[in-house]
Amino acid sequence: MYFIATSPIYRQFDAMWELEWALGEDAKIKKTGFPGVIFVTVDMDRESAINAIKEYETTAIYKVIPIDVMVHTDKEKIISAAMELASKHISKDDSFAVRCKRRGSNLFSSKELEGELGAAVVDKIGATVNLEYPQKTLKIEVIKRRTGISVLTPDEIITKDVAE
Repeated sequence: MYFIATSPIYRQFDAMWELEWALGEDAKIKKTGFPGVIFVTVDMDRESAINAIKEYETTAIYKVIPIDVMVHTDKEKIISAAMELASKHISKDDSFAVRCKRRGSNLFSSKELEGELGAAVVDKIGATVNLEYPQKTLKIEVIKRRTGISVLTPDEIITKDVAE
């Protein structure tokens, strides 16, 4: 299971320790080259890993986003992998939004990718766009040459309070 975590720049190393303590010493935690952005790999199922992070009391973690699949940062590969995930996890009865956070890549804009993927999901699946309160979020996290993609419900995106 992959995760992307964010923390205050000056608390990045504290966040890395907290993630290791929450997920266990087998978790692989790496800096990404972007201050306050951390990449996590752990050999746990999604639900167990999410619960472990939610239940662990942290002081340096802003957000943790589960990632279903990693691909090379190429627009066509991203769209293909995202549509494959969307077809498995978004139904025509769901409302959805596409959210893209791009770091270190200028091959395309976040808004451009969100628009293309949103239109493709509406066209191929028939789901309804809801940008304010979607039932599912097609999340794209671009970090240089690697892109994480997931389909998430609101309770799977972990948001924490940071002690200042």
